[in-house]
Amino acid sequence: MRTIGILIFPNFQLLDAAGPIAAFEEANRESASPAYRLRVIARTAGAVASSSSVELTAASFSNERLDTLVVAGGGGSRQASACSETLAYVRAAARRARRTASVCSGAFVLAAAGLLDGKRATTHWARAVEFARAYPRVRVEPDRIFVRDGAVWTSAGITAGIDLALAMVANDLGERVAKLAARQLVVYYRRPGGQSQFSTLLETDHSNGRFTPVLTWARERLSERLPVERLADRAAMSPRHFARVFATETGMTPAKAIERLRVETARERVEGSAKPIESIAAQTGFGDPERMRRAFIRAFGQPPQALRRHAKHQRAAVNG
Repeated sequence: MRTIGILIFPNFQLLDAAGPIAAFEEANRESASPAYRLRVIARTAGAVASSSSVELTAASFSNERLDTLVVAGGGGSRQASACSETLAYVRAAARRARRTASVCSGAFVLAAAGLLDGKRATTHWARAVEFARAYPRVRVEPDRIFVRDGAVWTSAGITAGIDLALAMVANDLGERVAKLAARQLVVYYRRPGGQSQFSTLLETDHSNGRFTPVLTWARERLSERLPVERLADRAAMSPRHFARVFATETGMTPAKAIERLRVETARERVEGSAKPIESIAAQTGFGDPERMRRAFIRAFGQPPQALRRHAKHQRAAVNG
């Protein structure tokens, strides 16, 4: 039996905890014998209120050896990441555990504990820029569903905790059990960790809407050349000033943003249609399939053909 500890705190996001709990619960039902023992843990034992005011009952910090520590996220993560007692527990539990993980802004707690220094990590897209600025020693990958770097796993917001847990189940018990658990949960079977959090990431309002009109305009013209000079002209800024402010406020260069728009639009068409890869590459501004293939591998860790096959298999699994 592997003991899974879910760390919560006042004002945690309920689904950050309940999602992984449900995934591990279903894995127990689908495996030959129960593989996981689930524990909810908090600094103080008893009822802990989530951001929705719904409570979970937790045990207090202890020296119990965990196989896996999963830190939930939520609005209370700011206070938790500044709590010396919580950070001391996380460090000690992580030293004893086989692996340590976070869901959503739980990554702030791991980072504050020093567990993400020099490692690749992700968090909810809405807090990725804040996270990167607060913890410059972390190699933030802001648009990944989940990231595994050695024994440390981090995931994006809320439902991504289910993807994280199913990936752990597959690692522990095999793909078959993870797939059966996903079917019982009525979710797509394990989205690849490299898949983007969602296709409108670049339109996220980190700049009070300053760049949203430019990116929306660019999205409608992906088959055209979109150099920084053209984007800057659309924003009524000089190219140099545009590039500097854009990078500061979005966390990426204009060129990277355009590639992200192209690769996300191309992914939607690859997964959702039977159009030839060559045609999709031309329509989204990549020009040739090889260039699009390299961009897909950078963004998702897989080429277009693999994502198309995966989407087809997911649809078949969900449809029974």
